[in-house]
Amino acid sequence: MNVEERFGRRLAAWIVFGVMGFAACGGVANAYQLSEPTVEAAAELGFDANRLERVGAAVKKAVDAGSIPGAVVLVGRNGGIAYAKAFGNRASEPAVEPMTLDTLFDMASLTKPIATATSVMALIEEGKIRPSDPIVKYFPELDNHGKGRITVEHLLRHRGGLIPDNSISDYKDGPDAAWKKIAELQPVARPGAKFIYSDVGFIILGKLVEKVSGKPLYVFAAERVFGPTGMTDAHFRPLAGDASKWPAVARIAPTEKEGDAFLRGVVHDPRSRALGGVAGHAGLFATAADLANYAQMLLYDGVAPNGDRVLSPLTVRLMTDPADTPSNERRGLGWDVATSYSSPRGELFGTTGFGHTGFTGTSIWIDPETQTYVILLTSRLHPKGGGSPISLRRDVATLTAAALADPPVYDATSNEPVTAATPPATVKCGIDVLAAHGFDALKGKRVGLVTNHTGRSADGRSTIDVLFAAPDVKLVKLFSPEHGLRGLLDHEKITSGVDEKTNLPVVSLYEGKKRKPQDEDLKDLDVLVYDIQDIGVRYYTYISTLGLVLEAAKANGKQVVVLDRPNPIGGVAFGGPVRDEGEGTFVAYHTIPIRHGMTVGEMAKLYNAERKIGAELTVIPCEGWTRDALYDQTGLLWVNPSPNMRSLTEALLYPGVGWLEGTNLATGRGTDTPFERVGAPWIKPIEWARSLMAMNLPGVAFTPVEFTPTERQYSGEKCGGVYIQITDRTAFEPIRLGLALALTLRRDYKEQWKPERMPTLLTSKATYDAILASKSIEEIEALWVQGLSDFESVRKQYLIYPE
Repeated sequence: MNVEERFGRRLAAWIVFGVMGFAACGGVANAYQLSEPTVEAAAELGFDANRLERVGAAVKKAVDAGSIPGAVVLVGRNGGIAYAKAFGNRASEPAVEPMTLDTLFDMASLTKPIATATSVMALIEEGKIRPSDPIVKYFPELDNHGKGRITVEHLLRHRGGLIPDNSISDYKDGPDAAWKKIAELQPVARPGAKFIYSDVGFIILGKLVEKVSGKPLYVFAAERVFGPTGMTDAHFRPLAGDASKWPAVARIAPTEKEGDAFLRGVVHDPRSRALGGVAGHAGLFATAADLANYAQMLLYDGVAPNGDRVLSPLTVRLMTDPADTPSNERRGLGWDVATSYSSPRGELFGTTGFGHTGFTGTSIWIDPETQTYVILLTSRLHPKGGGSPISLRRDVATLTAAALADPPVYDATSNEPVTAATPPATVKCGIDVLAAHGFDALKGKRVGLVTNHTGRSADGRSTIDVLFAAPDVKLVKLFSPEHGLRGLLDHEKITSGVDEKTNLPVVSLYEGKKRKPQDEDLKDLDVLVYDIQDIGVRYYTYISTLGLVLEAAKANGKQVVVLDRPNPIGGVAFGGPVRDEGEGTFVAYHTIPIRHGMTVGEMAKLYNAERKIGAELTVIPCEGWTRDALYDQTGLLWVNPSPNMRSLTEALLYPGVGWLEGTNLATGRGTDTPFERVGAPWIKPIEWARSLMAMNLPGVAFTPVEFTPTERQYSGEKCGGVYIQITDRTAFEPIRLGLALALTLRRDYKEQWKPERMPTLLTSKATYDAILASKSIEEIEALWVQGLSDFESVRKQYLIYPE
């Protein structure tokens, strides 16, 4: 159903609602002139003022850490301001200038919803544009390469299939030449098929406002949006014309340095700057008070704080309605919309909300159900371009939600009310559960411990130290897997030796051809204890070591105790080809799929029974972990399981990227983001990114990049490739990602890409042959159906934890 159909069906209801809403607005406060609110004002608006002060503490911490030079934070609710404070400095170079509440910021991408989308909605309301209009109706020159099917609504929702940004070189000859370059762009996805955040699309929308209104975007937005809303400082190009007539110039926060001077009052975005500082995607400058007036206008169904009606109630509702966009790609007409807990921002107030962020450090989030909005403005690029407000945005929103006296904040997983300021309970791993029970499973026994640096208790001590000090437990020997006891070695030889701290002997299980404990290694032991954090992927060798430990224990009559740990990438999803029979290797110990969705404790039970090992096995389960929880939901400290597994993002990507490492593809090793960037010297990054985006994979985006790895193949060589970004973890399918990478390489780089060694990690001949034959993703996935069905039947017998 398109916007016009929704408009017609809901018109009568919204007319009634609009009258009621307008009447309710009769007592709206005047346009905001900011000052710090009193404790009483915050309480009257339903906030705990003391808890709101935690917001300030979080911002001060970010300023002190150098993440940002300064910030302005504003929290409003029910027609009033509950919190407004300035922190740090507006400028730190060449001279220090303290931050003030009336500082103007380069809004960056907040230009999209506030200036451009609102202007388009005003023209829609006036009947001059229809959302379903093909954009070529207004710009016939765009009618090529399949762009004729792109509608105004597609562009507003970032579903036009256009690339995020075209080359900055397309703008070097001025606006007219730049427009011709945009007109010749080829879509990277079918219009309407998927979400691709696109500056290009909003540049076109900015031109649309000019074409239909007959006025430049900055003039129309000022007359139709900024002025009526009370956004008195909102301007494009604040330094244009006679600056002396606008004293606000001195209040502008600078961004980063260009040449000998800092950009100040000149838009940071290079494409907007090349277009004269006025563009649909960037160029707006405004204050926190401006955004507060705008947010209040939307919350009061189009009526500004000064009492002027800017938009009709229906227009506001349609602007923030995600319509039938997919659950993992919810977008309004210009806005990022949260309508479920899977949204990265849906947890802020436990309700539907909408907002946007800007590259320079600006952000706004509006929650209609609680009538609350949160504004965080920073100039994070000043002075050297390296700051980041991302974690601060989350902290400010969470702490604001926690300060609400009503309604309760809801847990993103359980949907149960919680106190948002209270951190989630930490999951207890097997070592902590063992300690809590007085080490009863090991009392009086001589213990050999298979572990590495990931074996830690909740208080940060290594499992080695915990067991070494445990009463009535005699720790006799240590066994180290691939990467060594401390996890610092990648492909170096892992030798046996002595642990410096305990003077215990260390037996390497990754030395030469040795992978399994030998008889002589076990003769002085009663039990082998296994405590290593796995990643949840078949070819991650720690679970192969687990299987071989079980075999050695059985052969020597020794008990095995597995101290369980969560699967960091979750215990629900599993997928990919099941290993072919007879293909057992150290990177494919058992017939399981690439992503198995099990913990090491569950895997030990499966190995022991399905491989008929029959060892005396005890699993000490975790407490507090459910299958759907990823590692960042456990409260546990992330410790790199291996040198190139440095984040949960990389772990989530590994099932898709890892099995391509046997080919002549650089997978980010030797960079600061392993598995997040892949490429080779012979890859053309922009073309490959387009090919991958055209695959329409859910929950992932690709940015063309160049990088130079410092290790492995292509060490020291510049590689073209893509940076892989997970945009929605709930929708992302890593195995599909791997197939997309392989299939596009096979199609576009058939002569250069060498897949011959891929079967080592893939271990599925049918899948390998299908990739070589350039079968579709769906055809290849069909090959796995029976194997995954059989695995599911086996797997469920050994699961320990609930979903």
